[in-house]
Amino acid sequence: MGQFRFSSPAQVGEMLAGVGYLPSVEISSVLFLADRLKKPVLVEGPAGTGKTELAKSAAKALGARLIRLQCHEGIDESKALYEWNYKKQLLHIQSDRTGSSWSEVEANIFSEEFLLERPLLQAIRAVDSVVLLIDEVDRVEIETEALLLEVLSDYQVSIPELGTIVANQVPLVFLTSNNTRELSEALKRRCLFLFLDYPDKEREMEIVLSKVPGVSRALADSIVSFVGSLRDLDLKKRPSISETLDWALTLVSLGLDEVDESVVKSTLNVLLKYRSDMAKASKAILSS
Repeated sequence: MGQFRFSSPAQVGEMLAGVGYLPSVEISSVLFLADRLKKPVLVEGPAGTGKTELAKSAAKALGARLIRLQCHEGIDESKALYEWNYKKQLLHIQSDRTGSSWSEVEANIFSEEFLLERPLLQAIRAVDSVVLLIDEVDRVEIETEALLLEVLSDYQVSIPELGTIVANQVPLVFLTSNNTRELSEALKRRCLFLFLDYPDKEREMEIVLSKVPGVSRALADSIVSFVGSLRDLDLKKRPSISETLDWALTLVSLGLDEVDESVVKSTLNVLLKYRSDMAKASKAILSS
């Protein structure tokens, strides 16, 4: 494969399937192109459609270290990129009894020994194989988004006291977004785009059958059909793929082999997490 991680989209699919992630043809193609073009992948879609899991599975398939930046409101350069260990610097200054000049002390305290690497800098400086996951990027402010864009455009970081640090490699990068706000055009242009929606019935059945030991095809069919009907309702939070799996495990653990009204009502809390959603679902079940 030379300098590339993948030899073909088909190989991507095989590698992901080998670690338990069943990709679509589109997913395999986008990851192959991201590797060839050295571009980040922006993965958008509803919560619970496997965006974060895709990055984790890619790292596992490649035998790479996963470096994760969990985004949130208020995150800044000190949490995303780097900061100085101020306490350690202060202790060093206080313990210095050599009569060194301030320029000498400053040169000492702004050195590698006092640098705290955050996820972006860790990924830039890594010498081993890494996958960088920037999770829920839509939760950061525009200023932090600009910082991400700068790092992902050149894969280098400028630290005034140390100079410019250029990446040892171009990591495989995933940015996930639940689309709670519109991302900048500049960031979108920098990335390959992948939209992950809830899977169709056939693919979700494949996932259930591969992940839930002891589930029959008939039960998996009933589970996926019912979950699909819930997703058609106007809910605050539609059931995710992981919640489909949780429900399948629940029914298998209870020794149930079919889905009926009593089973649904007694286990609906596994699928839905809001009282209003449960009320809507119960009403829909009674009227069906």
